[in-house]
This record gives sequence, structure tokens and C-alpha cells, in this order.
Amino acid sequence: MSEPPQSNAKTGCPPVPQSIMTASRDELDNIQLEIEGNLPEEVQGYIFIVAPVGTVESGGLPFPDGDSFLNGDGMIYRLDFNQKGKVILKTRIAKPLDYHFDEATKGTKLGFSNRGILRFSLLLGARNELNTAFLPVKFSKDEQERLLVTYDAGRPYEIDTDTLDLVTPVGSNKEWRPEAPLPYLFPPIFSTAHPTFDTYTGEMFAVNYGRSLENFLDTIPFIEKIDERFPGVRQFWEKFKGLEDFVYLIRWDGVTHLERWTLVNPDGSPVSIKQTIHQIGVTKDYVILMDTAFSTGLDQLLTNPFPDNKELERILRDLLESPPSPDSIIYIVSRSELQKGQRPALNEPEVKVVARKVVIPLEAAHFLVDYENPDDKITLHVAHICAWDVAEWLRQYDISAYPPHNPAPEYLPGMELNEMDISRLGRYVIDGKNQVEPKVIWDIECTWGLGLYAYLDRLPSGKTPRKLDNIYWISFGLWKDLTTDYLCQLYRHYKYQKVPQSEVLALAEKGIPACLLRLETQSMEIADRYQFDPGYIVSSPQFMPRRGNQGSSTDGYMVCTVFTPQRNEIWIFEADNLSQGPKCKLSHESLNFTFTLHTAWLEQIGSRSARYKISLKADYEDLAKKFQYPPEFKKEIEELFAKELYPRFESE
Repeated sequence: MSEPPQSNAKTGCPPVPQSIMTASRDELDNIQLEIEGNLPEEVQGYIFIVAPVGTVESGGLPFPDGDSFLNGDGMIYRLDFNQKGKVILKTRIAKPLDYHFDEATKGTKLGFSNRGILRFSLLLGARNELNTAFLPVKFSKDEQERLLVTYDAGRPYEIDTDTLDLVTPVGSNKEWRPEAPLPYLFPPIFSTAHPTFDTYTGEMFAVNYGRSLENFLDTIPFIEKIDERFPGVRQFWEKFKGLEDFVYLIRWDGVTHLERWTLVNPDGSPVSIKQTIHQIGVTKDYVILMDTAFSTGLDQLLTNPFPDNKELERILRDLLESPPSPDSIIYIVSRSELQKGQRPALNEPEVKVVARKVVIPLEAAHFLVDYENPDDKITLHVAHICAWDVAEWLRQYDISAYPPHNPAPEYLPGMELNEMDISRLGRYVIDGKNQVEPKVIWDIECTWGLGLYAYLDRLPSGKTPRKLDNIYWISFGLWKDLTTDYLCQLYRHYKYQKVPQSEVLALAEKGIPACLLRLETQSMEIADRYQFDPGYIVSSPQFMPRRGNQGSSTDGYMVCTVFTPQRNEIWIFEADNLSQGPKCKLSHESLNFTFTLHTAWLEQIGSRSARYKISLKADYEDLAKKFQYPPEFKKEIEELFAKELYPRFESE
């Protein structure tokens, strides 16, 4: 792998830091991190971070063929701040049953391969990589907080916060509907990476949805030419015909079976998700779903149906790729309508609930909601990732947007691409008649590529704040080396362009640094900010309440991962004074991660005491009986079951 250039003096834009391009799969136990600066005495609790770290085949990141970093097994990092003057790190890869099948079949025709940001086997099904986010939950009968780890393309799993091992999926296979009605051992299930928990009622909400692709190929004018040049593309997609649109809203009490409702439009037609439901929210009286600008699902297979054929991948991307919708579609479900729902584990009939639809300008992947909705007015806080497809990545065949359009640097394939317009921060008040009162801001220095967020999510009582008054956001900045000709073409007609594309290119050529900022939601002003040095990238912000915090949303610390030109670090800021810079920086020679994603904070951890657990035997035996595979693989699959499946049944 080529080393990045040391400088870019001609343009002023620094290279993307090498430290974000590699990740290790080594699992660490009780590593004491080195501390530069002064670790505040009032830090407390445990911070959890998750990040993709490649696959059983790649042995880490980057992928040799330049696949997306977002594809990979989730590594869970736990930082222990409860030992005075020390920070202790422990890590574990999340390993559901499909992980072990992936490991056992690597290099064989049964094996899994990277398909876009998914990992898939045409014979076994889809991987649940559990690499995206967490959800702390504490149901009414729980003695301590529990923690779920999540993924857009799979069921959430609960982890033991002490050992970091997976304990159980949330819901059995029977309680989740696959997107593809095929008899896979690991059916492709699409949920949300951000289920939500109501701390006042002790209920968790999630979704399970599928998208119809039945007429997708017929609407593509170039498909016949593609099929002529690359025989098998149409045949590949024939097996996924017949998919249906469906959206289930799921409720769980942490103890018993999942309960769900089928969401329909006012005319009775099924709610149709065009992209993905990356995040949902809950208020006192409503559940909020958003069709988010983040593409996951089986259409990811379309851009890479034959992983070894990069020429086909390039042609398909050029012909078929389109930018995410520039508008955000929101579905609002009244909780008063959620009486008795369907429990699929008990074979109960479906129950339909009407969702009302609201459309707001500008795309988004993440949003938050105020818990209180006085006078039936819902308040949304949204980061608009304008002209930015976060499910896209830099490919080996990409060329620079700048003349003479040289190939992108050799060390960057797999990395996120630049945004092609400035991001915006929005607050929206939606009333019962779907009237929307917007307030949208942007800042030329610090709202380029708004991604992840943090806030005080639990008061000392353990309850959610009823209103969000301060939200912390990080920005990606602008990078010349991540600005490609493909991006210019993809967004040349962007509907809501604020900064002209020519100016975006000029700004990226100079470079705009990453930023950590605090937004006051009432005034919609950026009240505090810290702009990182050029050549640094920040990710995974997490608010840690200061020891003794009485409920203030700024009384605490902001903890972030930082990619420097030399190494991976973790920085700690005072949440009420970001501009003064970090209080301390944590590092270790074994700390090697790439693009870290979402986080969680727990005050205490411990061995899991909850009794809820899905039996592997009950969960997979029926699927194994129904599983259909070509006869030529009969012996191989029977041996695989004997080695990987049945011994795990016996261990229960």
C-alpha cells in the first residue's frame, strides 16, 4: 500500500490522515491508555464505541480491493473511566452465529463476500455485522442498564457489558420478516441502526421493513446492454423478484415477545421506504420514522453483483447510481393507536396502523426529537447532509475532480467521499395538521459534512430530558483528495445547492478542517466550537456527564475519536468550553481503528442479570430444515452444520 504524501503545499489542503485508513482485528484486554495532558478528576463511567474492522478474510482494514470501510465486523471498544487517574481499554468483535459461518466458509463457493456496504452469500444469506450503534435500555424489571449493539441490516443484539460478548438477539427469526422471501439460513433482515427507548414508559421501539424491487430492472433503460456485455446480471436479479413493500413498527418490553404493527398510508396502501430507516425517534405521544439518505438493503448488491469484476462494478455505478433523495420523508405514528399489536411469535394476524406523512426539504441521516410534544407539536432537530452520499466510498478507479483528473491516491480506496454542498442544521416544529415551522442555519467554517451527534441523553434520574437545549455535532470538513469527478457528475443538478459547485471545489482545494460544535437549539446558534488542525479528522462524539451533574446539558465532557497524521487518539474536551481545546489526549500503540461510528455511555457495568434470551436451537432449527441449497453442496453444508450449528445448540 502506498504511503500518503507528507504535504500538499501547492494547494494548502493536507492529505487524509493515514491513521484513518487502517484497523486491527486484535482483541485487547485491560490495556491502560497513555494520557497526554490532564485527565479530569470528574470523569466517570464507561464509554462504548463501535467500528467496522474488516472481515474474516481481510484480517483488518483496508480491504485489498478497495471495498467500503463501512462493510466489516463490528469491534466494540470499552473505555473504563472509573479507575482514578487511569483509562482502561477492552475490545471484542461482535460474533453472531453468521460470523462463525463466515469464518468457516471463507475461500469456498459457499462463502460470503462484500457487496457494497453489505456482506452476502448467494447460498447462505446475509451477514449481521453489528458495527453501527448502541442503545442503552433499562426496562421496569431490570436491576441495571442493559446495552444493545445494532446494524441497519440485522436484528439488534444484547451484549454483556462486563465481558462484551453477545448474549442474545432481540427477537427470534420468526419475529422478523426478511426482505427477500428466500429460504436462507441467514435471511436478509432490515431494521434501523437507531432503535429508540422511552425511559418514562419502559418501552423500546424498532422497525422491520422491506423494499419492493420487482419492477426495478424493467425501469432501467441500459439493463439489456449491460446484460449483453456481462451475461448473468439479469439472472442474478431474477431470484430477488417478487419483493414487497412493508414496514412494521416494533415494540418490546425487554421480557416477552416482540409486538408489531403494519404501517399503512391513509388510503390503506403500504408505507413504502425508498431508501432506508437509519433512525427513528419517540416522543410522549408519537413515534417518528424518517426515510433517510443512506442506502443499505439488497439494492447494494446491484452495484457489485460479481465482486471480482471491477470493470462491471464501474459500469454499473456510472449507469445506475443516483444521488439520495434531496428531501426527507417523515412518517408520524400516534402512540395512542398502538393498542394490542401482532405477536408474530404466536402466529397472530397483522394489525394495521395509519402513519401520516410529512416532507421537508433537504436530506438527512440523523435526527433527534424533543420528548415533550405540547399542543401536539413535535420538535425535530436535524443535521442535513446536503449533496453527500455517506453510503458511497472512494473506488480504485476514481479520478480527481481537478484537471488533469489524475487517479485518486492509492492509499485512499474504501474511504468516505467528500460532500458537494455545505451541510445545514435544522429545527422543525410539526403540528397536528402537518404544518411545519422550520429554522435552518449553516456556517461556512464548521458545517461541512455534519455527521454524528452527542447530547445529555439521560438525567441523574435515568430519564430522558423532556427537551433538548444543547446538541453537539461533528463535521467532516472538506478534502481535495476525496473530491472526485464522479461526485461532480452525481451532484451537478443538486436541487438545494447553497454553495455553488465551483466554489465547493475551490474550498476543497484549499481544505476546510473538521470541527466539533455545540448548537443551542432554542436560538439555533452555534454557541461554541473547536476547529481541528488541518489534516485531522474527528468522529464518534460522546457526552459524559461530570460526576455530580444535576441535569445540565453542558456540565460534563465531550469524548471523541481523532485521527491524526501519526496515529489514532481519543480526545476529551470540557463540554462547556470546546474552544479551549482538549483537556487531554489518550493513545496506545495497540489502538488501531478506522472510521469509528456511534457510541454510548453507561455509569456502571456488570454481568448480565436479565433473563430474556433467544435459544439458538429454537431460532435456527426450523430455518435449517427449510434451508434450500443446490444438491452439489449437500455434503459440504451438512459438515458445516455439524461443525458450526449443532454444537452451539448443545451448549445452551
